[in-house]
Amino acid sequence: MKKVTSLSSTNDFNSHSATKIVPNVKIAMWISTLIFLVNVIGILNGNELDEDILTTESTHDNSPNPTVFPSSFKCTSPHSEADLAGRCPSGVECDKLGNECLNCQCSLDCQYGQPDAQAHCTVPKSVICEGNRDFKRNYTCAFCYQTDKDSISCIANFDCDSVFDQNQRRQYTANCTVDRSTICLGRRDFRTQIPCNWTGGHRWLTALILSITLGGFGADRFYLGHWQEGIGKLFSFGGLGVWTLVDVVMIAIRYVGPADGSLYI
Repeated sequence: MKKVTSLSSTNDFNSHSATKIVPNVKIAMWISTLIFLVNVIGILNGNELDEDILTTESTHDNSPNPTVFPSSFKCTSPHSEADLAGRCPSGVECDKLGNECLNCQCSLDCQYGQPDAQAHCTVPKSVICEGNRDFKRNYTCAFCYQTDKDSISCIANFDCDSVFDQNQRRQYTANCTVDRSTICLGRRDFRTQIPCNWTGGHRWLTALILSITLGGFGADRFYLGHWQEGIGKLFSFGGLGVWTLVDVVMIAIRYVGPADGSLYI
């Protein structure tokens, strides 16, 4: 009897556990089905998004570039009509006017240093001239800070003096402006680094005394570091006196200075 009851109890346990497993299996199947459907819908939506992205990219590629740079820039000094009327001559040919009396436009497609780059220039209404008021003028293609030093004027700093150092040269920031008659690209007012005034220890009075007393033997030139000229004066006896007199004058007016480019003390 005990064996029969044990068998029946085990059968009841198995049937009861089976009834529990069946709903769990169904739930797992439903969950896996839902996950599959979600993945399918996501893939379809992803394809639609990709198509939308491709279409938008294609439309952007076909659309014109919204950033458009001007083809030319003003490359002459700004001025007012009243200023031009008092500064520029009247009654001359238009193409003979100076650059400071013109409004010129320059293109950026020129090559740096190109001497025959052309600017399109127009004579302002306040300037009276004869002939065609629109013409082209050649200029050297360069930005304003790259122009020749003779065309640039900077505010000097006289407080920036230093003794010559082979390893380090002091510099200061100077405000510079390009001459009005220069045609150039970019800003006409800019800042640049300029070496400070420096000296190598040569005294102007010493050089002048040597030039007066021993100039015929080239002592002044040797003192200033001009060795080749000193040897020439030594073997020519100061150019028979003519070279000596010339050097006395040039040293007196500080036209001849130290060979290293430094200033007199």
